[in-house]
Amino acid sequence: MSIQTRRERERAERERLIVTAARELAETEGWEAVTTRRLAAEIEYSQPVLYSHFKGKEAIMAAVAVQGCADLAAELRQARAAAPGVREALAAVAGTYTSFARRRPALYDAMFTHLVPLPFATEEAPAPLREAFGQLLAGVEPIASGGEDPGLLTETFWAALHGLATLMRSGRLPEHTHETRLALLIGHFTGG
Repeated sequence: MSIQTRRERERAERERLIVTAARELAETEGWEAVTTRRLAAEIEYSQPVLYSHFKGKEAIMAAVAVQGCADLAAELRQARAAAPGVREALAAVAGTYTSFARRRPALYDAMFTHLVPLPFATEEAPAPLREAFGQLLAGVEPIASGGEDPGLLTETFWAALHGLATLMRSGRLPEHTHETRLALLIGHFTGG
């Protein structure tokens, strides 16, 4: 192994360590607790080492968001693939999405609530962001009627899921009626 290859591998490992530490700290104490000073102490590297990988907290949050989108895409793909039909696949996508938001609130915030320096809805968007949206699209596309834009329909479905997840998490919608709300949403989207 060349010295250059070893250095690249070590650099990638430090980046993974930083992102993992930020993600874990955010999930246990919130994003307010994630500072470069705190991360440096957590991973036992100096702040200049962190800044050699990331420009600051926003860049770290963006890396966490990209990783989170990859995780979400994998969960959505698995849920959709296990469903026996179109309606069931859409319901599985909806349930998986809102469950992900509920189980991983800080990660979800980095992905979809906090401003992060990532391009969304463009060709320049990182592949995991496009893949997560692609999994939503794969669930919605089969129910699109002639003339409907599947992308816009997917954005509307996503917005509904995000709204449900956010309002429920903030206590503005009661948890005990969540499944009923999802069933209503699926019913309206599938015409049944």
